[in-house]
Amino acid sequence: MSHLIRKSVQAMSGYVPGEQPKDAGIVKLNTNENPYLPSPDVQDILSMIDIAVLSRYPDPVCMELRKVIAELHGCAVENVFVGNGSDEVLALCIRSFVERDGSVGYFDPSYSLYPVLADIEDVEKRPVSLDAAYGWQMPADYSASLFFLTNPNAPTSLRYAKADVEPFVDGFDGVVLIDEAYADFADENCMDLALGKNNVLVGRTLSKSYSLAGIRLGYCVGNAELIGAMFKIKDSYNVNYLTQEIARVAVLDQDTMKANVSAIVETREMVAEKLMELGLSVLKSQTNFLWVKPLGIKAKTLFEELRKKKIIVRYFGNDERTKDYLRVTVGTAPEMFKFLDAVEAIVNGGA
Repeated sequence: MSHLIRKSVQAMSGYVPGEQPKDAGIVKLNTNENPYLPSPDVQDILSMIDIAVLSRYPDPVCMELRKVIAELHGCAVENVFVGNGSDEVLALCIRSFVERDGSVGYFDPSYSLYPVLADIEDVEKRPVSLDAAYGWQMPADYSASLFFLTNPNAPTSLRYAKADVEPFVDGFDGVVLIDEAYADFADENCMDLALGKNNVLVGRTLSKSYSLAGIRLGYCVGNAELIGAMFKIKDSYNVNYLTQEIARVAVLDQDTMKANVSAIVETREMVAEKLMELGLSVLKSQTNFLWVKPLGIKAKTLFEELRKKKIIVRYFGNDERTKDYLRVTVGTAPEMFKFLDAVEAIVNGGA
């Protein structure tokens, strides 16, 4: 059957999403989901929806949702694109801004979907290796058609200063998508660059700070011509009616989002401090997860021992640059105390 499949697809490795265990009693800290309930307005809007509307196609351009997002960021509706999760936004950026002989750049390590999306479109990948402390320095004479600049970065949890990002985008000839999936957990963001630079888009998601990973809603903000290009090639009805309505009321309720973010940040700092007291190394996180390096025990061993205790974290063992770390989502305070107790028992027990 191989002759029926594109050669580039045969050769590529697909994206591997985080595990979604269904076992009862699991403490799930592996996919950076938000442990708190979304806005109560989400429940209200669901109870008010007339199921008769589901027999009709949804608004193909998500106008009411885009108006709310535009108001949030102080821009025009024409500066907003809404997608079926941020993953669709990223894919459409490659299809919109990269010629067949073009290239896609991104940090290494970073979001592992980027190279997969480039492989799907069969375009050149131009990763930029981060240094030993996960800092970034662009190689001399670097160029690409599109650069995915993840800020804060995943899986490292680090934020890069806008003062460093701005000169890069000013000197870059292609399009820069600043992927700000975790921006609400950080103390700085680059949204103003998207509103002031012709070659910059900023991507956001409702999966993290808004507690809505299940509805698959992402968006980007930027130059109206770039946004218009994405609208030309998107699927005809790419965001379903329920998602549009849920997202609209959630974005309007900034108070709930900010309260949930505040709780996560407070727990994040507490857990980081406790882990360091236990002798583990923890990078200064600006996200809803921690990038943790065990000392005196291998990361893989700690991952496996936690799993025995029904605590699931993320281990990226297939990469030399990440194999010594674990990525730990910040859950509720009770979940994190259970995690800390387990880590202490394993470390002290010499597992």
